[in-house]
Amino acid sequence: MADEDEGGPRVGAGIRRRRRSLDLTLADVAARSGLSSPFLSQIENDRARPSMRSLQRVADALGTTAVQLLASAEPPRTVDLVRAEEASALDPSDEARVRPLVRGHHQLHALEFTGDHDGMREFRHRNDELMYVADGAAEVEAEDRSYRLVRGDTLYLSGGVRHRWRATAPGTRVLLVAVADHIEATGDPRA
Repeated sequence: MADEDEGGPRVGAGIRRRRRSLDLTLADVAARSGLSSPFLSQIENDRARPSMRSLQRVADALGTTAVQLLASAEPPRTVDLVRAEEASALDPSDEARVRPLVRGHHQLHALEFTGDHDGMREFRHRNDELMYVADGAAEVEAEDRSYRLVRGDTLYLSGGVRHRWRATAPGTRVLLVAVADHIEATGDPRA
């Protein structure tokens, strides 16, 4: 359960808006995501914070992405400071952490991923993306090639390139910067 004083993104209202705009019930989303209706209700009411994997499952069920749901968690701001110590986990017990570096729904998405990442999940973006390894190491598969990135390396991916990535060292921290409203997940992340 999330304490009201705890930091971190509150994605419930955005999930509820998206679900209702698609005219879906909690039971529909539960069936599509494999999560329980009571858990989804807790998420929508901000009484529970999902792990990144659960948020991805909800996003898939709603035909969107976890990035889009995170972006809708807060209103846009003209000037916003995100402090390093601000909470970075959706679920505080989750070892994988994602922290929005730009809050609200803007033209730019910037996220910091720390820890484990679902390397089976494939992405294809209509617009360009920049990946920067701040700490640790990561492996990216794109265009039938594998790229090993270490601290300080940057990988630029043009729009339309299918790719997947995973952390390959403990304590890996990856920054992803992309133009908003363009991210599509392909394939089944649970496969």
